[in-house]
Parts: sequence; C-alpha cells; structure tokens
Amino acid sequence: MTRRFAILAAIALPAAAVLAQGTAPKAFTVVESGASFASLQDAVNAVGNTRATIRIAPGTYRQCAVQQAGVIIYEAAEPGSVTLAGRACEGKAALVLRGTGAEIRGLTFTGITVPDGNGAGIRLEQGALNVAHTRFENSQQGILTADDPASRIYITRSTFSGLGTCENSAGCAHSLYVGNYGALTVRESRFERGNGGHYLKARAAEAVIEGNSFDDANGRTTNYMIDLPAGSRGRIANNWFVQGRDKENYSAFIALGAEEVLHASDGLEVANNEARFVPGLSRTSVFLADWTGSKIIMQGNKLAAGLKQYEVR
Repeated sequence: MTRRFAILAAIALPAAAVLAQGTAPKAFTVVESGASFASLQDAVNAVGNTRATIRIAPGTYRQCAVQQAGVIIYEAAEPGSVTLAGRACEGKAALVLRGTGAEIRGLTFTGITVPDGNGAGIRLEQGALNVAHTRFENSQQGILTADDPASRIYITRSTFSGLGTCENSAGCAHSLYVGNYGALTVRESRFERGNGGHYLKARAAEAVIEGNSFDDANGRTTNYMIDLPAGSRGRIANNWFVQGRDKENYSAFIALGAEEVLHASDGLEVANNEARFVPGLSRTSVFLADWTGSKIIMQGNKLAAGLKQYEVR
C-alpha cells in the first residue's frame, strides 16, 4: 500500500476505532469550564481555589483525590452510577477534603481500607460538607472528620453499611465519626450491618438526628447506635432503632457525655423515636445513658419491653 493510500485508510477508520486507539476516557468534567480529565485529582486541581462542580461519568473508579482549596460539588452524572472503590489518598480516604467546602451527590464509596484502620470514603479535615443520596459500604469508616467548630455538616438520604472496626492500633472506627464541629445534621439516612464501633459518633456542639433508621440486626461486635461523647444540644427525633444480638456493648442505644464534655446538653430533645431488640432477643438496656446530668427533654418515645428510657451514669 502506498503512503497516500495508507493515509486515506487511516482517515476512513470508524470513529470508535480511532477512540479505541486514543487515551482513556475523560470521565471527570468541570461543568463550569467544560474541561474533562481522565484523573479525578487533575479535575480537582483544575478547580483550585474557586467554586465548581465535577460531574463524573457512570463507572467504577480506583481513584482518589485531595481537595486543598475552594468549594467543589462531586456529582454523579446519574445518581447511584458512580463508585469510588478500594483506593485511599494519603493513607486516609477516597476523598480528602481540606478546602472551604464540598458537596457529594449520588456517589458510592466501597472497599476503603488503610493500615491504621481509619480508611474512609471521606476524610473531612476542615470546611463545610453536604452529602446527599450517597452510599458508604464495606470500608473501615464511612466519614471521618477532624475538628472545625466554625463549620457544619449536613447529611441526607444516604446509607452507611458494613462499616466500623475495633481491630486496629488506632482504636475503633465508626460508620460516621464527626469531630468537634459546630453543627451536624443527619436526616432520612440508613445505618446498618456495622462491623464494630458505633454507628454514629459525633462531638458536634449541636446535633440534629431525625428520621433515620439504625438497623443493628446484622451487626457484628457493635457498640452504641448514637454516641455524643462530648455533650450536645439539638434534637434526636423520629428515628427507628433495632439492637442486634452480636454486641460488644449493649448497655445503651444512645450515650451522652461519656468522654470529655465540651458542650452543654441542657435542652437536648429526644422525642418520638421507636426502639426495640431484634425479634426473639430477651435483654435489658437503656435507651439514653447520660453522663452529664443535663436537662434532657424526652417525650413520645416508643420502647420495647426491657428497655429503660433514661439513666444517669
């Protein structure tokens, strides 16, 4: 074949064949600029200290990223179609966030483990965080944060499944572990199948935990459903709890002020929750164990036989 015919043949190749010979698909698009990248980290770097949305094409990605600045929305192009699997940046998480703020929409984080036992879908080191329609599963932790008393976290319609462990040198990991933040809100989310530690542990000054399910029926060596170890104001309401058989600690469903107390808890409202044991289990426990002796408002809670509503410790 002459050189001229070879060139013409290459031009005539179908578009799909040309793409197959090219670079990997650019799955991460910065919506505001239209620029697309094959690497999530490159997309994050392109945003820099601005505000932007990174839209992610459907697929499973063994990638992670560190956000150093700015406000970034990480958004699945189709909710539930994007998975970040099995890779942690800095030995911490799939997303390490230390910018001004971040929002996660419709992603799944799975299989995140690191040597110290704190592998998470999200490691939030500072700034505000919104999470919606997102799954955290089969990892050491779902979300782990540092302290940022000036910021807040809002989580809605998300699932935490197959998380937690107390088998590593760093101590227990939990499904959701929030440090000393100004405010935490968790609504309409599901916690299930824990593998150790607590389902929700938070040192936030204000905690609003409403309309969630805490299903420990298939948990293994778990502890509290909700642990507010530093004290907290706010509201725990309209949640559904079931405690399973395989517990490391079944003495309480909710614990308040069991460690160093940082915040006043007077006025904390615990209302209209439903709590029970897994069917066929005969056991005694306490719904709210309080180490602070604060003025707690408890009303309308429906508790199974053997479950004491409140106890000061």
